[in-house]
Amino acid sequence: MTNQPRRFHLQRDTDITGVSGVGRVADGVLWPDGTASVRWAGDRPSIVFWDRIADAEAVHGHGGATRIVWDDPEVQQ
Repeated sequence: MTNQPRRFHLQRDTDITGVSGVGRVADGVLWPDGTASVRWAGDRPSIVFWDRIADAEAVHGHGGATRIVWDDPEVQQ
């Protein structure tokens, strides 16, 4: 874990649900305490907060159809 927030985005390769489309569908921040916030793009944007980034990936990853892509490098303490 790092003591700095780390930005990421969700890259959707296949739109399983037919709702979000493909490409960059959300932007997010992994916070130093391990929680994550995700801001969804599109016609009806929203913000979701997760206790763990793994939970967000489990719900929205669709078996690898959507990937977490890190925008900031991991900083070693």
